[in-house]
Amino acid sequence: MFGECKVPPGSLRRGCAMHLNGAMSEGRGLVVIVEDEPAIADVERLYLAQAGFGVHIERDGPGGLAAIRRLRPVAVVLDVGLPGMDGIELCRTLRAEDDWTPLIFVTARDDEVDRVLGLELGGDDYLSKPFSPRELVARLRGLLRRQDGPGTPAPITVGEVTLDSARRRVTSGGEEVALTTTEFELLAKLMSSPGQVFSREQLLSSVWGHVDYGGGRTVDVHVAQLRAKLGASSPIRTVRGIGYSAS
Repeated sequence: MFGECKVPPGSLRRGCAMHLNGAMSEGRGLVVIVEDEPAIADVERLYLAQAGFGVHIERDGPGGLAAIRRLRPVAVVLDVGLPGMDGIELCRTLRAEDDWTPLIFVTARDDEVDRVLGLELGGDDYLSKPFSPRELVARLRGLLRRQDGPGTPAPITVGEVTLDSARRRVTSGGEEVALTTTEFELLAKLMSSPGQVFSREQLLSSVWGHVDYGGGRTVDVHVAQLRAKLGASSPIRTVRGIGYSAS
C-alpha cells in the first residue's frame, strides 16, 4: 500500500511527494519497476528512492501493465523475463496503445536477439544483469533529461521532416510521427547539423551518454526504426564506414 497524494488526474508524473511501495518521492516523479526477483527489485527501489524518485513495484507482466496504465509514471524499469506476460510483450502492448513512456529494459538474458527486439519495439535503453544500481539511476536520469530537453530551440526542418523540440513533435510529409524519447533525441542530434557526419561512437556518447553499450548495433537499430517511421521522407543518410548524417 502507499500513501494518498491528492493531485489532479494525470499529474502523478511531476511535482508531488508521495509514498509508493516504501519509497518517498521528492518531486522527480514516479518510476514503475516490473521485476519478479524481490532482491533485485528492492535494490532498484532503494537507489531510485535515494535519487528522489517515487517507486511502485510489480512482480509480473499483467500487474505491471495495469500499474503503468493506472499510475502514468515518468519511466518504467522493465525486466524481460516475467511471469504472465514477458517484458517484450508488455512493451509491445504499451507502444501499440501509443504510450511512449520512457522505458529501460533490464534482463539476465545476454542475447542480442532479445536486446535488438526490445529496442525495435520501442525500448529506450537496455541493461544486462548483473549491473550497478548506480548505473541504472544514471541511465534513468539521462533518459529523463533528454525527454525534458535543454530549452525551447526553434523547430528544425530538413527536407520534408520537421522536428519541434519545444513541443516534442515530429512531422514527416505533413503527418505527425510518434517517437520514443531516444529516437527523438537521435533524430534531433542528426538534424541539428545537416550534412555533418556523426560516427556511431559520437552518437552513443551524445544521445545515450555512454559509449560501451551494445556498440554500434544499438545506433543501427534506432536508425532503422527512425527510417521505418519517417518513411520515404527520412533525411537520414548512411555514410559507409563512418556513420550517419541528415541531409
